[in-house]
Amino acid sequence: MIRLDIATLLLQWATGGLLFLWVTTRHRVVGIGYGWLMRGINLALAAGALVAGVRYNPVPLRELCSGLVVAATAVALVVSIVRRKAGVRGERARTERRSARVAAMTGIDRAASERDEEAAEFPPVLDIPPFVFGFLGLIAASLLGDGPVALAMVRNVVGAAFLGSVTDAMLLGHWYLVQPGLGRGPIHELNRWLAIIWPFEVAALLVPTGMVSVLRGTIDDGYNGLLGWFWVACAITTIVLSFVTKAALKERAYSAVMAATGLLYLAILTAFGTDLVARAVLSG
Repeated sequence: MIRLDIATLLLQWATGGLLFLWVTTRHRVVGIGYGWLMRGINLALAAGALVAGVRYNPVPLRELCSGLVVAATAVALVVSIVRRKAGVRGERARTERRSARVAAMTGIDRAASERDEEAAEFPPVLDIPPFVFGFLGLIAASLLGDGPVALAMVRNVVGAAFLGSVTDAMLLGHWYLVQPGLGRGPIHELNRWLAIIWPFEVAALLVPTGMVSVLRGTIDDGYNGLLGWFWVACAITTIVLSFVTKAALKERAYSAVMAATGLLYLAILTAFGTDLVARAVLSG
């Protein structure tokens, strides 16, 4: 019905994370260090997917795609480091505007940061190939299961986006500690994507043979139906946390961002519960 495979799970996580990294970096407002952080994390996840796939349950095309994700992410990371002196256009413009306001009010002219005005910025388009390769690998992994291939593809692809959106949103919330002047648009966007993807994730896992069968007792979860209701609780709590996060971000105080980050911490736990519990039960 569905396959619970560590290599596919890690590839899902990396692919979704890289997708929403591009969603954020394309706006050119988040500091370049955020890209380094996210590329490093997702490169490690993709490398783990490659190692686990080769070691435990080889699927040649999936492992090839995992390797391409690692290579493409490494290229993007190296380019961003090489071009670090150019900074990020949106961040630089915001800093200059604030410095000008401070100088106008106090007469104190803040020294300009060292930027290479002639250096080319990191092109966000380099963040696209890694997640494209990842999605191709997930499609290849969908051939493993015993159920309908199309349904497996939807579950793998949507699951990647679901896990990636909530993970990136939480990590971006922490980045506000490094870049406190950052507007709330980027974290609002990721949280909005989490809410948009949620119904597709839940629907994909309910489609027969899915969690509906567990809730009806057709499939035995080994705990008298407890895991089925635990899955329901995780799914509902995830979307509730997304809406509460949105409400928290409406508050003007800076602490609202940290509160939203804490809520997204909880959302990661419930989101993984939504995806992994279903896979564990349906793979039995």
